[in-house]
Amino acid sequence: MNFDVIIIGAGVTGAAIARELSHYRLKVLLLEKEACPAFGVSKSAVGIIESGVQNTPGSLKGKLCVEGNRILREELDRELSLGFKRRGQLITSFSEADTERLKIIKFEGEALGIPGAEIVGRDWMDEKEPGLSAEVKAALFCPTAGTVNPYIFILSLLESALANGAELKVDSKVSGVRRCSDGLFEVSAGRIKYLSRFIVNAAGFFADEISALAGIKDFKIARLTGEGYVLDGKPGCAVKSILSRLPSGDPGEATVAETSEGRISVGPGAWHKADEEDPAAAERRKEEILRAAGRLFPSLSEKGVNVSFSCPRPECGDDFIVLYGDNVPGFINVAGLRSSGLTAAPAVAVKVRKILGSHGLDMNLRNNFISLSAVSPCDFKILSEENPKGADGCAVRRGGTVPARAEEDAWPARELLKAA
Repeated sequence: MNFDVIIIGAGVTGAAIARELSHYRLKVLLLEKEACPAFGVSKSAVGIIESGVQNTPGSLKGKLCVEGNRILREELDRELSLGFKRRGQLITSFSEADTERLKIIKFEGEALGIPGAEIVGRDWMDEKEPGLSAEVKAALFCPTAGTVNPYIFILSLLESALANGAELKVDSKVSGVRRCSDGLFEVSAGRIKYLSRFIVNAAGFFADEISALAGIKDFKIARLTGEGYVLDGKPGCAVKSILSRLPSGDPGEATVAETSEGRISVGPGAWHKADEEDPAAAERRKEEILRAAGRLFPSLSEKGVNVSFSCPRPECGDDFIVLYGDNVPGFINVAGLRSSGLTAAPAVAVKVRKILGSHGLDMNLRNNFISLSAVSPCDFKILSEENPKGADGCAVRRGGTVPARAEEDAWPARELLKAA
């Protein structure tokens, strides 16, 4: 089977790239090693769309987060009916010295192109975020941040891509990549071999392993994770913004936000190796995170934890990797997106499309691109313990089933979605 582009990894980044390429008359294939899309790093996304602040001016991460935020707010939210909630991001300071640091962060954010950032004082906070701790002296408010249901976001991207000709194969772990004599790539996944002119590696935690299969071994993924928690019920005074404290190195630092479903999430705190299994250390981190959340928003101190979940974070250096393989022409690595993949993915997709076009892929627009409003729900199956072969007739979104969020035991077996 021949394709123009094979994308390895059907998380939010792979899904966004597939949808971007589906605007053009291309044969695109997504390969996902798990039983359903978004089952790797993306499955534990809280749903925060960052403003892009606190990134170094000139960094690829900063540029792609700011542009990804803009694309989602101004384009994808309307086109895919995502229900994006613009809450704003409030980075708090507890001292005059920290307030001076906020001014520097604001200046750097403006250099990145973040609109509307402002330093706010107690009068503003008492009016806009009255439950905030009285200890907070000032804060940097970035109005473009918000929240979205990550599963609706990812599955909507896939639904649109598949409706416009892209293909998705799950349970398809890539085990081999080799160059054929005619210049095409041969990709082995399961028992099937696929041919393609280009490969985009968006394999998240395993991007370095896929890259090595192609002969590119110049980066290594650090598989980190942090803990997040969804609290019981709602606090006495609703959290309106996405709250965090100016980073100080405290292991209990945490982000506090209301999810798109109206639940309160806190975390992640300190990042550690994903394979560390130390119950005592995990309990200490939990106490530190919840204590930090209570210091930001005192009414949270009275709430218990409803659900705990892990927050995977693939790192490989100080910046994102979105890079064409000059030594392996036709191979593009997209790696090390950390915890910002949900925000950056739309802009990463545009960058990948431009890279492909600049290296010889014909970009002829599809005349009959189907907008989501005109799409009938894709043919998906529900897998369950009772019916492992799947039940037909389940739509991803309209009139169908969307998988449970992290606070409700993310992706329970009875609700796994699999492409037919």
